[in-house]
Amino acid sequence: MPGRPAGTAVSFYGIVVDAHDLPSLARFWCQVLDWEVLFEADDEIVIGADKSAVPGITFVPVPEKKTVKNRLHIDLAPDDQAVEVERIIGLGARRVDIGQRADVSRVLPADPEGNEFCVLTPKNSLID
Repeated sequence: MPGRPAGTAVSFYGIVVDAHDLPSLARFWCQVLDWEVLFEADDEIVIGADKSAVPGITFVPVPEKKTVKNRLHIDLAPDDQAVEVERIIGLGARRVDIGQRADVSRVLPADPEGNEFCVLTPKNSLID
């Protein structure tokens, strides 16, 4: 496997989410993550913890609605899964069933536009 050329680097900058109602979806995710809107225009809203903290999430408009399961999704790792799931549901998410097994430890909600994400049990590392 070839290495990276000397003096170059790459980092995870952000995720782009297609949306119908950019302001509403951006507000939902700001509340979920305790982030803020960093930039807002008709064709793009960027949210993040801080303008210098990466990654962030960018919402862009699309005319079509979501019709199939996401190929990429966000995983959240709260201190208390049950409390966080109830909080997120209260913000406008809903539980969804995409055929997940009953014995999995993650809870699968969808945001107000139907984008699935996982609320995991507490984690101490990426391989927990």
